[in-house]
Amino acid sequence: MRTYLAALLILAVVTAGCGDDGVATTGGTPTTAAGVVRLLTHDSFLVSDEVLDQFTAETGIEVEILAAGDAGLVLNQAILTAGNPVADVLFGVDNTFLSRALDNEIFIPYESPGLASVPDDLQVDPEFRVTPIDFGDVCLNYDKEAFDGLVPPQTLLDLTAPAYKSMLVVENPATSSPGLAFLLATIATFPDDAEYTWHDYWADLRANDVDVTEGWETAYYGEFSGGSGTGDRPIVVSYASSPPAEVIYAEEPLDEAPTGVVTDGCYRQIEFAGILRGASNPEAAALLIDFMLSEAFQEDIPLNMFVFPANRDAELPVEFLEYTTLPQSPLSIDPATIDANREAWLDEWTTIVVR
Repeated sequence: MRTYLAALLILAVVTAGCGDDGVATTGGTPTTAAGVVRLLTHDSFLVSDEVLDQFTAETGIEVEILAAGDAGLVLNQAILTAGNPVADVLFGVDNTFLSRALDNEIFIPYESPGLASVPDDLQVDPEFRVTPIDFGDVCLNYDKEAFDGLVPPQTLLDLTAPAYKSMLVVENPATSSPGLAFLLATIATFPDDAEYTWHDYWADLRANDVDVTEGWETAYYGEFSGGSGTGDRPIVVSYASSPPAEVIYAEEPLDEAPTGVVTDGCYRQIEFAGILRGASNPEAAALLIDFMLSEAFQEDIPLNMFVFPANRDAELPVEFLEYTTLPQSPLSIDPATIDANREAWLDEWTTIVVR
């Protein structure tokens, strides 16, 4: 979409603390830069050209977007190229994969002034290696037409019933962030110390012919039967904010979304951006992160990526609010617990479901 080059930066406050790569870690936003900055992200990233043009007009920096698959694949690439990255900024690592990213030291610290408008509960890294940009809830979506006259699932456990055999498509948690979020939701709902554990649950899903894809786009557009999907599976792991996309982008005007949301078992997902260690243009990268927290960028998020902006001052579009279901009690697991168990959980899931 855009092009890349290096840039020069002058810090406004010489007393601001700096990291090893010369980027201020507390309130030290760069004041001058030029050129191009590379943004490594997932395939579902979308921002209006007008918004990126505004960033270029304000800074003289153009943005080159490098889409590299699902969030899990993007993170894998960043880890493999740590210290010599293909981009300056990574966007799309979320709280389900965050500990892996931090453990592999792929980011350098940067505390954006824009964090003053971000709620504390979204700021999970006290060292400011990542900046929260948006959040959403991973939930089951269902095709309303397929359930005309039938009862859609109300809980996660319902999916193991014979009535829902061969209906569900999920994403592989090893390669997909919503897939991992859904796995974590099942672990939180059916913990190891329960009589019926998540191991039992996934064994029952496999017996009920669950379908597994590598990423969200394949699951939603390729296997799901509802809305924009072209497949034959009427239940998919997606987002609570997916239905408004079906209304807004429908070829013919719709009075209601063709897809519904199961609010039981939703998992809260926070997406972050960070400056990659070894970035050739860290100063311009800091400016881009600042801009990603601006109201101009944040208000562009809901109708492009169909998640909620992290900036509390950003206004939400009426049509986004009208068709979005916001779960009242989304699930979560402490990042430290995820870090300690993620690889074992993934191995166990693979053994149960794939092998």
